[in-house]
Amino acid sequence: MKTANLPLFCDNTDLLPSGILALEIPEKTHRLQLPETERKADGMRKKIVGVIPPIITPVDKQERVDETGLRTLVDHCIDHGLHGIFVCGSNGECMALTQKERDRAIRITLDQCAGRVPVIAGCMDSSTQRVIENIKRFEDMGGETAVVTPVFYARHATQDETVRHFEEISRHTSANLMIYNIPPFTGQLLTADTIIRLAQIDKVIGVKDTSGNFPLFTKLLHHFKGTDFLVHQGATNLAVPSLLMGADGYIPSLAPLFPKAHLNLYEHGRKGDIANAMKWGAIVDEICKLYPMAKSQTASTKYAISTLGFADKRVCQPTEPITAQEMQRIDAHIQRLQEYM
Repeated sequence: MKTANLPLFCDNTDLLPSGILALEIPEKTHRLQLPETERKADGMRKKIVGVIPPIITPVDKQERVDETGLRTLVDHCIDHGLHGIFVCGSNGECMALTQKERDRAIRITLDQCAGRVPVIAGCMDSSTQRVIENIKRFEDMGGETAVVTPVFYARHATQDETVRHFEEISRHTSANLMIYNIPPFTGQLLTADTIIRLAQIDKVIGVKDTSGNFPLFTKLLHHFKGTDFLVHQGATNLAVPSLLMGADGYIPSLAPLFPKAHLNLYEHGRKGDIANAMKWGAIVDEICKLYPMAKSQTASTKYAISTLGFADKRVCQPTEPITAQEMQRIDAHIQRLQEYM
C-alpha cells in the first residue's frame, strides 16, 4: 500500500484517496448545511463562484503572448468544467509582460471565453493612476471585473492609503472591482477591517485573499455571510476549511492540470461534505507538491501546465528557468498523480 504525508487537517487515513492511501467513501458522511453555489442575497445572485484558475500566460522567445497556446488553454479550462478564468494575475506574470502584451493576453482571453465563463483580469499596478488607465483599457475590451491590489514598490504608511486607492479607482472607472490581498507581493497586509471598509465602496464586489491568514479569512466569511459580497480563498492549502465554512470559491493555479480533483474538492466543500472534501483536499495537497520542485514556482507551474501539450514552459526574464533535473522530478510526480485521478 502506498503512503503519503498527510495534510495537517487530516489525521484519519480512511479519508484519503485510493493509491495515496486506502479509501472507501463512508456510507455516512458528516455534512454542514451550507447555501448552494450561486446564492441569492439582497436580490442579487453571485456569479463569480467556484474554481477559478489564475492561468499562466504562454509566451514565445520574444516574450510575446502565444495566442494559439493561450486560446487553447482557455478552452481546456472551460471544457473541463472550471468555473471562470483569472488572467494576468501573479501566476500569469502580469508585471513581467510589457503593457502591450499584458493587454493582448487580457483581450485574447475575453475573446476566447466569449461570455461562457466569467473573466477576472489583473489590473494591479504601482500607482492609482496606472491602475485607472489599466482598467479603462480593460473596459474598452469589454471586461467587467478588474482585480486590484494595494500599490506595490511603495512605502506603505497606513491602511487608509489603500482605501483612498480604491475610492479613486471607483470614482474614475465603471468596472467591478475585486480586492486582491497578497502581502508578499505588495508589502501590505490588508486587515479584515480594511477589507470591510473597502467593501462599502461603489463597485467593489469581492476579495481574493492570498494572505494565508485564516483568522482574517474567517472574520470575512462571518461578516459577509448572507450578502452578495464575494469571498474567495487564494491560498490553496486553506481551501478545504474555507469552502466548508462558506467561501464562494478558490483560485488554484494547477487546476488546469488536474481539474477533476480541484472541482471535486469545491463541490464537496460547498455541500458541507466533510469526509469527501478532506479526501479531495489530500489529493490537491499532493498536486501542490509540484510547486517547490523548481527554484521558481512560476517555472514549475508553467512547466507542469506545458505537459498538457499546448503551451510552452518558457518564463519571462529574469525568472529562473526550469532545469532538466527539475523537469524530471515534476514529470515523475505528475505520473504518480495520474493514478489517483
